[in-house]
Amino acid sequence: MKPVNVGLLGLGTVGAGTVNLLANNAKEIGRRAGRVVRITHAAVQNLDKPRECPTDGITLTTDPFAVVNDPDIDVVLELIGGEDDAYKLVMAAIEQGKHVVTANKHLIALHGNEIFAAADKHDVVVTFEAAVAGGIPIIKAIREGLAANHIEWLAGIINGTGNFILSQMKFEGADFAEALAEAQALGYAEADPTFDVDGIDAAHKLAILGSIAFGIPLSFDRIYTQGIRGIHADDIAYAEEMGYRIKHLGIARRNDGSIELRVHPTLVSEKALLANVEGEKNAVMVYGDAVGPTVYYGAGAGAGPTASAVVADLIDTVRMMSVDPTGRVPHLAFQPDQITDTPILGNEGFFCGHYFRVQVADEPGVMSRITGLLAQHEISIEAILQKDPETAGDDALIIIVTKPVIEGQVMKFFDSLDDLPETRPGLVHMRVAQFED
Repeated sequence: MKPVNVGLLGLGTVGAGTVNLLANNAKEIGRRAGRVVRITHAAVQNLDKPRECPTDGITLTTDPFAVVNDPDIDVVLELIGGEDDAYKLVMAAIEQGKHVVTANKHLIALHGNEIFAAADKHDVVVTFEAAVAGGIPIIKAIREGLAANHIEWLAGIINGTGNFILSQMKFEGADFAEALAEAQALGYAEADPTFDVDGIDAAHKLAILGSIAFGIPLSFDRIYTQGIRGIHADDIAYAEEMGYRIKHLGIARRNDGSIELRVHPTLVSEKALLANVEGEKNAVMVYGDAVGPTVYYGAGAGAGPTASAVVADLIDTVRMMSVDPTGRVPHLAFQPDQITDTPILGNEGFFCGHYFRVQVADEPGVMSRITGLLAQHEISIEAILQKDPETAGDDALIIIVTKPVIEGQVMKFFDSLDDLPETRPGLVHMRVAQFED
């Protein structure tokens, strides 16, 4: 069969890794795909920039639309990132009947519903495994490997930068600013780390995972999102003292006819698998009714791992080129007419445990008044710590982990806690994971 010509948009770290992988494993890739897969054209920002891959046989241009519009290109590989330009290029490729491979979680999370509808209309496929968790084939696992299951929930560490920062805070005793600076120095965090540390990157990925797990439209704008900027080293130590570790999780869960989609710092039992994922690694746990819990672990970023997912998508795309469109795996796991707009739950309806730390006057009876308020709001205690002041006359700290409860009740408790004259401003609140290993 004739070779498949690929037009590459973006020749940065992942693009170069993809070119190198296609060259190094060309024979194996050809055996799997059934034909030669080759990059013939690539769009770059600077033609004179030194490359980390060979470009012999690749026509370079600074005009990405020249690549998309080339009639000899069969597959467009989008690795430029971002939103607006990537959207225009991907839609132009689809409208010309060209298949698309992308690693752009931002693009898929925000515009995937439109992109997949256009792809179905033009009988092309859009593959996006590299958009979530780098080299971990989590999308294929949920969409195909677990297709027989009714997915109950999934939870994952899906941003390596945030996980690296929390690991440094735990093991090195660093504060957030120090750990972030080290992540930037090592190349794990961008100069502007907003997407990573404020949870936006993880929310993009959770939108994709939630959609393929539950058969709902991509719903990035409805995800409850909280980052890790407010985590203190003290809270990491207090959590550990009570048998927990703090992880930044993306969680998607069925909840009485609704779906929870949430990204936030989470206390996880120190015995749980996710609690022991450290550094820049990613891990996702998925619970299906037939299979039970399954765990997927590995490198969530980097040239090699991401290129692994990109090239796997290229191979799948080549295979599907000769398949009747009705026989292809649906983009979001469910047939397009079976995607249902299930209600997305607000945080007041989340059912989980809660961690909070409150500073109080060091006076008799304060603890009993706080526990009395918890009982009044029907909130049970799982664990409790009291930290007495080091100097007489200073405030004390009370740290409590509750049993699972509807979050709306906890919010009402916090409102009543504000009315206690013994409490001080600066309440720290996090959620506690509720899932089975």
